[in-house]
Amino acid sequence: MRLAIAALMVGLALPGLTVAEEIGAVDTVFKWLGPNHRIVVEAFDDPMVDGVTCYLSRAKTGGIKGGLGLAEDRAEASIACRQVGPIRIKGKLKDGDVVFKERTSLVFKTMQVVRFFDESRNALVYLVYSDRVIEGSPQNAVTAIPILPWPVTQ
Repeated sequence: MRLAIAALMVGLALPGLTVAEEIGAVDTVFKWLGPNHRIVVEAFDDPMVDGVTCYLSRAKTGGIKGGLGLAEDRAEASIACRQVGPIRIKGKLKDGDVVFKERTSLVFKTMQVVRFFDESRNALVYLVYSDRVIEGSPQNAVTAIPILPWPVTQ
């Protein structure tokens, strides 16, 4: 019962960030019971910057535990963010702002994407990494977008 209450509290504590849209997936391991292990590709838009979409690929654990949401997903991920329209910053950007966060285990592990603004190079930098309450993972991936004028079509 305590574990269920702790899980609920952690779930409620996660900020209401952007929800990712699944673009596609491939199976990596066949499982007799439950869903297969797979790699998913998801897309999400930066909530503070119009004109930026990030694509995230990551492993999702299948099997019975994975199907019930009890398995822990691997820490590896890849990210590619792109300018998809005119870039418009909606407010003051703080370095290290979390733009996407999703739990990757029942309670203690999350995968998150944070944004940095490299003002001297006029670029947005996005970092994906996994953290855990006790011990995080050094595995990470980074992508950068130069802020360029968007061509006007007529």
